[in-house]
Amino acid sequence: MTIPVIIDCDPGHDDVFALWLAAGHPALDVVAVTTVGGNVPLEFTTRNARIALSVAGVTDVPVAAGAAGPLVRPLQTAEWIHGENGLGGPELPEPTVPLDPRTATELIADALTASAEPVAVIATGPITNIAILLRDRPELAGCIREIVWMGGSTERGNATPYAEFNALVDPEALDLVVRSGVRFTMVGLNVTHLALVTPAVREQIAAIGTATAGFGAELFDFFCRTNDELFGMPDGPLHDPVAVAVLADPCCVEVRRARLDVELLGTETAGATSVDLDDMLAREPNAWVAVGLDVERFWAGVAASVARLA
Repeated sequence: MTIPVIIDCDPGHDDVFALWLAAGHPALDVVAVTTVGGNVPLEFTTRNARIALSVAGVTDVPVAAGAAGPLVRPLQTAEWIHGENGLGGPELPEPTVPLDPRTATELIADALTASAEPVAVIATGPITNIAILLRDRPELAGCIREIVWMGGSTERGNATPYAEFNALVDPEALDLVVRSGVRFTMVGLNVTHLALVTPAVREQIAAIGTATAGFGAELFDFFCRTNDELFGMPDGPLHDPVAVAVLADPCCVEVRRARLDVELLGTETAGATSVDLDDMLAREPNAWVAVGLDVERFWAGVAASVARLA
């Protein structure tokens, strides 16, 4: 039986592979895609989501644009890793998937109420759209099966010494979502840094031989090059698909129940995710936290999903 899912994203190279893993996986049924300002401004993230689906031949999923920026802070973007348009590398085609006239919140609300069963939300960018939904439509919380979010870390950050990028962009939204009572899973850098785009992975994807795989290979070229230049990591970590794998293949990602708190006020630590894996604070656990990844199984799942697409 498939799980209905909504993908909330800010493409971004790794978001594209998250969309493809979800769209191509037999365990998931993508019922909506929404976009948020994050890696690049909303104009680009929305176009990139439509391009990712168009390239893969996924034409039956509505795409709606959401929040252009965080709840209370100015938007911070990441062109330094993804390029000015968010998908540096390949020549981008014009998307054939249309933009839905609804806002992201409206599309998510409609998808939740139209479903015969609770819908899972997979968020791979700043979690602003989901926070707005839970703030403005709290009666819909019971329609959400769970929220799986790529972001945060049990260790150090990648946008500041303490904060991961998605958490840093909108920590107030993250705090609201964590406090909502909806089942929440954090998939942070401590695990996504295991999902490295090695030469073997690049060969595995390229060998599929489809248009989708070819586009993905070009994305990998740019993404690995910028990760090498910025972080000294020639095998860039493909963060976002790991969040999809939590639902698509639960045996692939190990999770633990723990207390998660979000730093909002720290001068040097805003956006840091405080994960009490050892129960040092004796606070009630409020989240599931990814702590391990079966790397070989993960990449096999990504390759299989890409191979099912156009």
